[in-house]
Amino acid sequence: MITAKAPRSPRLSHQPVLYQEVLLALAPTANGLYIDGTLGAGGHAAGILELSAPSGHLLGLDMDLTALTLARENLQSFTPRIELVQASYTDMNEHAARLGWVGRVNGILLDLGLSSMQLDDPNRGFSFRGDAPLDMRFNQHSGVTAAEILNNSGEDELLRIFWEYGEEPHARRLLKSILAHRPIKTTFQLADLCEQSIGRSNSGIHSATRVFQALRIAVNAELENVAAALPQAVNLLTPGGRLAIITFHSLEDRIVKHFFQRESKDCICPPSMPVCSCGHKASITIRKPTSITASDEEVNSNPRSRSARLRVAEKLMA
Repeated sequence: MITAKAPRSPRLSHQPVLYQEVLLALAPTANGLYIDGTLGAGGHAAGILELSAPSGHLLGLDMDLTALTLARENLQSFTPRIELVQASYTDMNEHAARLGWVGRVNGILLDLGLSSMQLDDPNRGFSFRGDAPLDMRFNQHSGVTAAEILNNSGEDELLRIFWEYGEEPHARRLLKSILAHRPIKTTFQLADLCEQSIGRSNSGIHSATRVFQALRIAVNAELENVAAALPQAVNLLTPGGRLAIITFHSLEDRIVKHFFQRESKDCICPPSMPVCSCGHKASITIRKPTSITASDEEVNSNPRSRSARLRVAEKLMA
């Protein structure tokens, strides 16, 4: 169980989501090696580096060059102890291997999904609070945009995206409107089309919310990346090393939860099998049986933390 109290870092004017809980989960120590696979502005990384002083090292990865530049500025006092790279967390094995860290990492953090910086930048196309091109790429210099997916994908593919990634109950109705109005190039165009075809929700959630989520997940291959990164992370950890993952929607959280459950068991044979034949051995133990959520105090000060869930696992001895 996670019970200790983590110190508040004086270097941070803005505390990232579940900051205290992440530091308690990873329990950084001097001489430790740490990976922040979703660096953002460097808030969590600063706390890890504070607590792992004077000789702990951190590898920070982020696809977003704007975020990486800001993190480099925010973490400049830790420069001798950090390695910052523009890369996806799916590439952490490659960069850890380059540093000779494979099997030696004491803690890994993945803070998944959209950052506040990306959401608040009106030019990135993640939000419909301002009119902007439908981009939604974490890395603005690589990959297809949301507009390209929306305007070039076939009917079956778009329906799959809206249903699987957005869990949009009116996906077929929306698809019909999109096909009739393509090309759709801006956030306002798409948001207006969603409102016209789906209507206003009694829950207060804008009718475009699920659609924007679905497109963002598709653009950045978010679910595929999470599934690919989890085995890498466990492989990189030293025995006793910890993996902390923050998710913001049920699709990602389900992938993490099921992976943790699977890898914490010695046998994953179907219940109908009388004798184990899988040969599977547990590689991790789950630090807390349920996810960790933000306190009422944090939710009041940062409403975006309401949907955040933290899961923590620890690497077992080989």
